[in-house]
Amino acid sequence: MDGVVGRTGALDLARVRADFPILSEKVRGKPFTFLDSGASAQKPRQVIQAMVTMMETAYANVHRGAYHMSERATEAYEATRGAVARFLNAGSEREIVFTKSSTEAINLVAHSFGRGVLKAGQAVVISEMEHHANLVPWQMLRDAHGIELRVACVTDTGELDMDDLAAKLADGKVGLVAVTHMSNVLGTVTPAARIARMAHEAGAKVLFDGSQAAVHRQVDVQALDADFYVFTGHKLYGPTGIGVLYAKAALLEAMPPFLGGGDMIAEVTLDRAIWAPIPAKFEAGTPPIVEAVGLHAAIDYVTAIGLPAIEAHERALVDRAMARLPHIEGVTLLGRAQDRGGVFAFALDTAHAHDVATLLDRAGIAVRSGRHCAEPLHARFGVDSTCRASFGLYTTPEEVDLLAEALTQARAFFA
Repeated sequence: MDGVVGRTGALDLARVRADFPILSEKVRGKPFTFLDSGASAQKPRQVIQAMVTMMETAYANVHRGAYHMSERATEAYEATRGAVARFLNAGSEREIVFTKSSTEAINLVAHSFGRGVLKAGQAVVISEMEHHANLVPWQMLRDAHGIELRVACVTDTGELDMDDLAAKLADGKVGLVAVTHMSNVLGTVTPAARIARMAHEAGAKVLFDGSQAAVHRQVDVQALDADFYVFTGHKLYGPTGIGVLYAKAALLEAMPPFLGGGDMIAEVTLDRAIWAPIPAKFEAGTPPIVEAVGLHAAIDYVTAIGLPAIEAHERALVDRAMARLPHIEGVTLLGRAQDRGGVFAFALDTAHAHDVATLLDRAGIAVRSGRHCAEPLHARFGVDSTCRASFGLYTTPEEVDLLAEALTQARAFFA
């Protein structure tokens, strides 16, 4: 990736975009303007080729084979664990558990920590801005295990109400605070280190859903003092089918397994099983081997560019969008947090979000429409649905301008 970041610190976007084959595609004869990276990011050639090479030259099942190709595959798979540990600055590779998604990672914590460590009568605190993946598992835990579910409020600017969070923690009954690190609707970046400190002072553990944040910001789980942190590969320019749970080793040791089966046992008889050491205890069955290789390649890709450079580029995009989108007549933007990433949910006064997205698609612009798996948050702001534009490292300033111009034209069209 030499030369991708210039002397001024700016990304060479032409070189970056050349790594992503799909960005050269046309949509109805128009350039493809992809503004849906928050749902799933596009993949660079480096990731695609790493996965193809793995399947062509080194594929076998991992851990259990005594032959050469299985050993190679195991080395590649476990090398990803090391790459993830370095990426998050985990204390040990033993603290990294592979799942198939952020959703599965949160469900793992809700099941194993929620049922195995939390006691009935304790509480879990979430916020109004959570993705359904960080809401529904806690509702299920509440209904099955007698856990109280508390919801911290979001301010009118789209920020976590820290006073309300403090009030929810005040009685000392909270066992876990589970909140997003960056909202997938508002773009709000929550003050994670402060949240962790407040949770720990109240005797609670803390989980951060980093599905959005890990793509845009340098994450240091030790500096944050996070007990649990989750993210997913497909938003980090890697493949679908692989996610990551970071958890402090002592917590993983105390938690029962989430799934039972092969590779997560040290010994098994017809009467009982003894669990394998962590993290294998939580990785039952054949894991996502090729996907892990793809995730490793994606981490190498963004690390080579440099997350500080990516963050600076996306901050400039956010500033450009904030200078234009809120001032378009008829456009309502959800959330105006001081610290935010490149995610913008908006509504147009003359048309439903689905109709707006369809019209933008005719101009070659891909945005998401709907409630973005955050229905309670939309209800909080009194809107049925929104369009969402989300940026990636390959997004250009010109694409932000194109979106603003297309929205102006769309309002005129529907009016």
